[in-house]
Amino acid sequence: MSSTRALVADAIPASCVDGPGNRYVLFLQGCSFDCLACHNPQTICTRSTPSTRWASIEQILHEVVAAAPFLSGVTVSGGEATLQWRFVLELFERLREHDATRRLSRLVDSNGDADPAVWDALTPAMEGAMIDLKALDAEVHRFLTARGNERVLASLRHLDELDRLTEVRLLVVPGVNDSADQLARTAEWLLHLHTVPPVKVLAFRHAGTRGVARRLREATDDDVERAVATLAATGLVAQSCSS
Repeated sequence: MSSTRALVADAIPASCVDGPGNRYVLFLQGCSFDCLACHNPQTICTRSTPSTRWASIEQILHEVVAAAPFLSGVTVSGGEATLQWRFVLELFERLREHDATRRLSRLVDSNGDADPAVWDALTPAMEGAMIDLKALDAEVHRFLTARGNERVLASLRHLDELDRLTEVRLLVVPGVNDSADQLARTAEWLLHLHTVPPVKVLAFRHAGTRGVARRLREATDDDVERAVATLAATGLVAQSCSS
């Protein structure tokens, strides 16, 4: 029996918005970014809180096995999943080995702020990673996350080389990261990858955010569709999260 444990923020036994199909989603506590527009700011803290729990590999495996007949896959998200990558790796290996879960696809939803060695370690056990690209522009990225984006861009390149870049996710924050110029340069950057990933465009909403985020304007459906159209015009496969 494994002694590996993870600090868990939440778990959803069935989700259709965290990767393809119906998925069990595990949200690990702790994040390396402090995103202004974070919809789950309670998951940023890396310490145990009244709303978190410590969970073992066996506990999570038991939960997934119970839901497995209704699932197409498992996604580990956060917070930032790669901060607890050893747990993710062992969980994925156990899911791959178990008779009831080996058919389920295994994905990581990440902010991309991880060392290449982490992706190298996870690659044999995961089908892919969905990476949030807050902004291609370094200063805009720092405004939104309080961190630079060098490691994020490096992760996108490395996952592309490993054939594990499943999807890029762009959160539209109106007036901050959605100008036509920024979107065009983002598209151009992504189009230079060996295998161009599909892009999912999400809308910034106030729900769940901290008070400071209420200074930012919520994204309307028109904002999202405008971003989708701008990206698609370059040749990217882009769609809104609700599409």
